[in-house]
Amino acid sequence: METRELRFFLAVAEELHFGRAAQRLGMAQPPLSRAIRQLERRLGTTLFDRDSHRVALTEAGAVLLDEGRAALDAVEAAERRTRRAGSAEPGSPGVVLATKAGASVELLTKLLHAYAAEPDAVAVEVFLCGPGEQEMILRDGRADVALLHRPFDSAAGFDTEELSTEGQVVVLPAGHPLTTRESLTLADVENLPDLPMPRWPRRDGTYPDGPGPEVRDHTQILQLIALGRALTVVPETVRAQLRDDVVAVPLLDAPRVTTVIAWPSHSRSRAVAGLVRAATRL
Repeated sequence: METRELRFFLAVAEELHFGRAAQRLGMAQPPLSRAIRQLERRLGTTLFDRDSHRVALTEAGAVLLDEGRAALDAVEAAERRTRRAGSAEPGSPGVVLATKAGASVELLTKLLHAYAAEPDAVAVEVFLCGPGEQEMILRDGRADVALLHRPFDSAAGFDTEELSTEGQVVVLPAGHPLTTRESLTLADVENLPDLPMPRWPRRDGTYPDGPGPEVRDHTQILQLIALGRALTVVPETVRAQLRDDVVAVPLLDAPRVTTVIAWPSHSRSRAVAGLVRAATRL
């Protein structure tokens, strides 16, 4: 299959409408329909059930949807990494590290200092992301290595090394009655009518339904907590960065968070290998 055919297929599979898919691709509908029929003949299977009222994926089409997305992501990642390597100039970043803004700050600081002391160290660009974005940025080639946080981020398809494991805390407005407790459970803080959990955007930019405020970064959520409008649950190392108008209380039954350094399993970058070695020595 050609990447062009995969892009055509994915547009139809995601729109489930040939007209909208053609408009999205900037082409006429008849050649798009012919390209899909040619792809089906080549694969020897039907990818879409079509009638005058609807377009639906077949079981084979659903498989190609998942596999095709992964294949195009890999192609685009290869393009980005190749261009970055080819355009590198003296002093330009030799490796791009993605990490969630506000997370693992102490660990990241130690890692960058330890790696910079290596004789063959190259420049490291730190790509600060929103919650969960570092996994996607590593997959699509905008980063060479990332700090991920299990169980919230998926490391499937990456090589990883575990760096640290920690508990979680709930961050509450100063003066809230629950801040007098030495510890809390998830049941204590779930469904508090006055302090809903914030809603972070999904990958497509939309927000899940719920009563909590829509947020995009930790500065927003900390201000909302200080105003008594929300609460949040974060790894315990975030405590060191909290403001005086919020309080962190340990959550006894929250899942523990494991920070890992992750990189594509096929990577042969010496800079990535050196950064990983520095991380595992910390």
